[in-house]
Amino acid sequence: MLTTRIFSLIGKRAFSTSVCVRAHGSVVKSEDFALPSYVDRRDYPLPDVAHVKNLSASQKALKEKEKNPWSSLLMDEKVDLYRIKFNESFAEINRSTNEWKTVVGAARFFIGFTAPILIWEKHYVYGPILHPFEEEWVAKQTKRMLDMKVSPIQGFSAKWDYDKNE
Repeated sequence: MLTTRIFSLIGKRAFSTSVCVRAHGSVVKSEDFALPSYVDRRDYPLPDVAHVKNLSASQKALKEKEKNPWSSLLMDEKVDLYRIKFNESFAEINRSTNEWKTVVGAARFFIGFTAPILIWEKHYVYGPILHPFEEEWVAKQTKRMLDMKVSPIQGFSAKWDYDKNE
C-alpha cells in the first residue's frame, strides 16, 4: 500500500527540483544554496549575512538609532543590535555541551556489543594456534636460519656470535 502511494506520487510528478509540496498541499520554495547563509562558527566569526533577515518595526527603529552616537544607546539596545547581526556570542558558542556524553555512551555501547562477538569468534570459530607460531617452532626456525647463515651482511646472522652461540 505504501509503495503504491509512493509510485503514484512519483507518477504525478509531486517531487520537483524547484519546489517541494508539503503534506497539506502548500508549495514551498527550496532554498538557494548559492547565496550566502548565516552560520555561527568560531573559525568564521563574521558571517556573510545578518542573523535576522526581515526586520520588525522596532528593529528598524533601532537600526536608525544605531546611526547616532553609540553613547546614547542603552545596554539592552546594544544587545538587541548585536542579536540582529549574530545569533550567539563567542561565550555562548564556546560553552561546553553534553555531546561528549553521547559519544562516550555510543562508543561503550558498540564496544560492549562487539566484545562478546569477538570472544565467541575466538572460542568457537578460530581453531588452535598454528604450529609455526609456537615458541618451539620459532626457536627451531631461528637456529636453522643461523646455520644457513641467512642474510650475513645486515641480517641477524651478521650480529650472531657463532663462537659464543649467542
